[in-house]
Amino acid sequence: MSETTRTGTAPSRSLATEEPAGAVKVLPARHPWRWVATAVVAVVAAMAVNALVTNPAWEWPTVGEFLFSATILESMWLTVKLTIVGTAIGLVLGTVLALMRMSKNPLLQGVSFAYISVFRSVPLILQLLFWFNLAILYKNIGFGVPFGPQFWTFSTQNLIAPLTAAFLGLGLHQAAYFAEIVRSGFLAIDPGQREAAAALGIPQFRQFWRIQLPQALRIIVPTTGNEIIGLLKGTSVVYIMALPELFYQVQVVYNRTGRVIPLLLVAAIWYFVLTTVLSIAQWFVERYYGRGSDRNQTELPLLKLVRTVRAARTRRPGVSR
Repeated sequence: MSETTRTGTAPSRSLATEEPAGAVKVLPARHPWRWVATAVVAVVAAMAVNALVTNPAWEWPTVGEFLFSATILESMWLTVKLTIVGTAIGLVLGTVLALMRMSKNPLLQGVSFAYISVFRSVPLILQLLFWFNLAILYKNIGFGVPFGPQFWTFSTQNLIAPLTAAFLGLGLHQAAYFAEIVRSGFLAIDPGQREAAAALGIPQFRQFWRIQLPQALRIIVPTTGNEIIGLLKGTSVVYIMALPELFYQVQVVYNRTGRVIPLLLVAAIWYFVLTTVLSIAQWFVERYYGRGSDRNQTELPLLKLVRTVRAARTRRPGVSR
């Protein structure tokens, strides 16, 4: 009978797992300056938090009073709607403009180039004011035969309301930028892949859907996400048309109450929350379309920080794994 059977216990370490004599223990590389930089950033962050918490001028009770008020929430929802509609118009029209720009038809190329040049050159606030005052140029808008009779006619003043003008201004302005983003994504694809697909007899639609589009989206998605976040913050420009979006409504409230700093902080908090949600959504979309490439290895900074802290704790002596 073996020793293990007599005692009922197995040896703590088998001979196969014992380290050979004279084995060199590999230690991880040390990064002292990384820890110095971490300490400096932590101290600065602590000082910033302390300044926010201890300074009574921020009036945090007032911030809490207005943060979830019905007026602020309604204006925040209007900001979200402006972002959604502006993004939808911009993406659809921008994709069409990008395809026109890549077309071999010189007329389509010229029209797309002219549109992109004009709408990227004129500031957004001027475009919004133009659409808001369109009734000065055209009293009525009609639909019918080009240069012929009109079947339907509408009053421009009634058709282009302030909210409609905001949708048009944001969407048409953003389409010029989305067009260049989409075009750059497709131009980044190696032309040899199209030639190889054509040589194999793959139909053009299948080439576009299965070969070109997945690769282009890896380039299009990150920049598009940044543009959408910029559009969210850019919706504050529509205050010029007295639309009750977040920034305009905050101004109305602090002009009435005199609490300027707390109300500005309320707007900043909501903009931060909305952009954070969009950033997280962008990360997941990038991760999905980055499958099979190095981009799939990216990680949310907060999750990476938590993982790093846990790994550092487990490496300390006396801490169980």
